[in-house]
Amino acid sequence: MDDRFEAVIGLEIHAQIATKTKMFCSCSSDAFDHEPNINTCPICMGFPGQLPVINNQAVHKGLAAALALHCQIPAFSKFDRKNYFYPDLPKGFQISQFDQPVSMNGWLEINVGGEKKKIRITRLHLEDDAGKLMHAEDSTLCDYNRSGIALMEIVSEPDIRNAEEASTYAKTVQTILRYVGSSEADMEKGMMRFDASVSIREKGDTKLNPRAEIKNLNSFKSLESAIGYEIEQQIFLWDEGKPLNKNITVGWNADQQKTYFLRDKEGADDYRYFPEPDLPPLVITPDFIDQLKKEVPELPVEKQERYQNEWKISESEALLLCSQIELARYFEEVVALTNDPKKAATFITSILMSHLNRDGFSIAETKIRAPLMAKLIAMVNEGKVSMNLAKSEVFEAMYMEGKDPEVIVKEKGLVQMNDEGKIQEICKKIIVENPKSIEDYKAGKQAALQFLVGKVMKETRGQANAMMVQELLKRLAE
Repeated sequence: MDDRFEAVIGLEIHAQIATKTKMFCSCSSDAFDHEPNINTCPICMGFPGQLPVINNQAVHKGLAAALALHCQIPAFSKFDRKNYFYPDLPKGFQISQFDQPVSMNGWLEINVGGEKKKIRITRLHLEDDAGKLMHAEDSTLCDYNRSGIALMEIVSEPDIRNAEEASTYAKTVQTILRYVGSSEADMEKGMMRFDASVSIREKGDTKLNPRAEIKNLNSFKSLESAIGYEIEQQIFLWDEGKPLNKNITVGWNADQQKTYFLRDKEGADDYRYFPEPDLPPLVITPDFIDQLKKEVPELPVEKQERYQNEWKISESEALLLCSQIELARYFEEVVALTNDPKKAATFITSILMSHLNRDGFSIAETKIRAPLMAKLIAMVNEGKVSMNLAKSEVFEAMYMEGKDPEVIVKEKGLVQMNDEGKIQEICKKIIVENPKSIEDYKAGKQAALQFLVGKVMKETRGQANAMMVQELLKRLAE
């Protein structure tokens, strides 16, 4: 980015709340990959005379997410009608929250390039979703399966300064929502999307200039790309003497990798907000908030600190292990069974995750369940199999077949050789065959010793106890 300018970015994150039914009716909220318009009813289709009913579970999970984002929960909140006309909105209005939402004044800490930064959160409020438009060559079709699905909208303050911070913030929110069970936040299923408001100002300036709101970004990649493009586009317009003079709404063309004008940005007056007359206000008691706070689990940042401080796991390993709630649970189960957090972290982050990422699998899909991983680590600690063989041959067989490591070791004849007498004879043989390496080692070249260790390990097909080999070679070389 041009050093003359600073970007000012705010994000609105729309996340589907993990409920079985929609926000104000009993229709299924499972809208992904279904026949169009099968999960609808007169309420979510906005038929005259139909009365909505608040989904209690949606409120519960929305408030849990708000607490995890350090938001304040007011005792009184209400729903409002947000009026606009569009084919995917059958009621002619969205039921949302305007001036008295369920939460406000939160914050979230992100880690970018090893530095921590706090992003303020204006509010998390509840609303229902619109439907989906499907564009054909000469027509547009409406699928209302999503119409009425329970959403939370998380609105940040304009504290973000570049595309990387925006993506990191969005990923952190996604992780927290999954941790507390408030949303699956699966973008491939349309469960999470972003609107990014972008403006620029000269370095040192504090005023907020007119902004472009980029609508409906549905991946982290598109979020970063769209923000990056819009920043450069606004700098170009500034240098041309044509900076933005009003707030606008733009779309993102992923094929052309550029934003395009949609309309002038709507304001609150355009939406003609007024209290939803068919829904009662929400009154949240202190006792209910206290109960919710007890339900909020240990969050990613807290886990990371515990892993590093109590279990002495490296920062990079802790970050990876905390990035998914399922992965953290897997890791903690292995640690509970082995009491060896460092080896558990090594096997999971360096070996298991590299295989899963390569094959496009999640931790839930691995054939190496936590008890099997724990057994493999225990076998290494007990000297039943060498670390090298455990990481290679044994692990590969476990990964492909889900077999018990003890069975694999027996079938492949990989039991670690711990007989000092046998290993010593092999070491003597290797020393006789490699006199130059012994001379180099005595001359202070440590690499020569590792060369000899490698020769012994090759001779024993990797089964010799590597630590014992090294000690014996040192002793014999004296």
